[in-house]
Amino acid sequence: MAGAVESCVHCGFCLPTCPTYVTMGEEMDSPRGRIFLMKEVLEGQLELETALPYIDNCLGCQACQTACPSGVDYGDLITPFKAYAEQHRERAPMDRVQREMMLRTLPYPRRFRAAARLGRLARLLAGRLPEPLAAMLRLLPARLPKAEPLPAVLPAEGERRARVALLAGCAQQVLAPDINSATLRVLARNGVETVIPPGQGCCGALGMHTGAADQAKPMARRNLEAFAGVDAIVTNAAGCGSGMKEYGLLFKGAPEHDAAQAFADRVVDVSVFLDALGLRQAPAALARPVKVAYHDACHLAHAQGVRSPPRALLQAVGGIELVEPAEWELCCGSAGTYNVERPDTAAELGERKARNLLATSAELIATGNIGCTTQIQTHLGALGRDVPVLHTVQVLDRAYAGTLIPASG
Repeated sequence: MAGAVESCVHCGFCLPTCPTYVTMGEEMDSPRGRIFLMKEVLEGQLELETALPYIDNCLGCQACQTACPSGVDYGDLITPFKAYAEQHRERAPMDRVQREMMLRTLPYPRRFRAAARLGRLARLLAGRLPEPLAAMLRLLPARLPKAEPLPAVLPAEGERRARVALLAGCAQQVLAPDINSATLRVLARNGVETVIPPGQGCCGALGMHTGAADQAKPMARRNLEAFAGVDAIVTNAAGCGSGMKEYGLLFKGAPEHDAAQAFADRVVDVSVFLDALGLRQAPAALARPVKVAYHDACHLAHAQGVRSPPRALLQAVGGIELVEPAEWELCCGSAGTYNVERPDTAAELGERKARNLLATSAELIATGNIGCTTQIQTHLGALGRDVPVLHTVQVLDRAYAGTLIPASG
């Protein structure tokens, strides 16, 4: 952490890209302010409890890394510091309950599906529940899609060009299982055989990014074993991909470090993989032009530095007019569990993002992360607008099938 702290020159380039500085206007709610606070705590000059409100306000979006001219790796600071803080802090009882509910539910699809069903009934009582629990219930969809079981292997169509393994994910399997199905179909159509290792589990990103390193490490170890023997590990959720690319950091100084770093080096977002491989055949041109706004998921654009590949794939579909929303660099407010932990700030950011996307007059919104999808859908709905929000691979999948434009469109 010392190198990252020392490399910050407090220039302020990060300020206009930081969602908490933009919404709160406090120096200590900026990246350079938090770097100062973390340094003071670690050097024994400041009590942890004094710094925690500002640290907890951080979404971990890493937009500051994209803006930083000095190359400060903020992710290498905030992730281990949150783990350190969690070992030394005392949480309020309701805070502990909320945190345990999320950590024991979200990473496990069966538990999450059961909890979501119960939660939809409990929403009738949301007005009488403590705000942290009510915030969780408000984010649940009106209904859950039917589960879509995944095969152990999906062969390539035609001549095989590549063989990869797919991380199935957790919440995404419950909230939008079609993303995995679309990913498999698009990969197969482009000559890719996909293996879905049965021994895999949650990537651990939720635990890593909320300071629960003790939960994240066993999950990561399970995946190190489950994904052995494959050349590439494809992800279709930006938060998961970002988390797995941090396995080297998670196991820094541990016996598993070299294996964890080798694993991280094989992780690739599906958009990056397909763009590098090249589409075997682009989808047929659409029957009419369609304006599509692309939303940059923070853990894809900032944490992984991926912006061009998804845009290139979308523009491969004839008839798609790609439009860019204002303030692309600002987080939508989802940020893992942030929209539960800090619902007011998350809602402000969510509405701001939804309005920026609507200002493009797009008929469809594309993105690369399930958290963003859920957050944007929620705030579009709150504004009375029903604009579809799809993953990039879902756009490709529907374009290949000729169903991207509704029959009445």
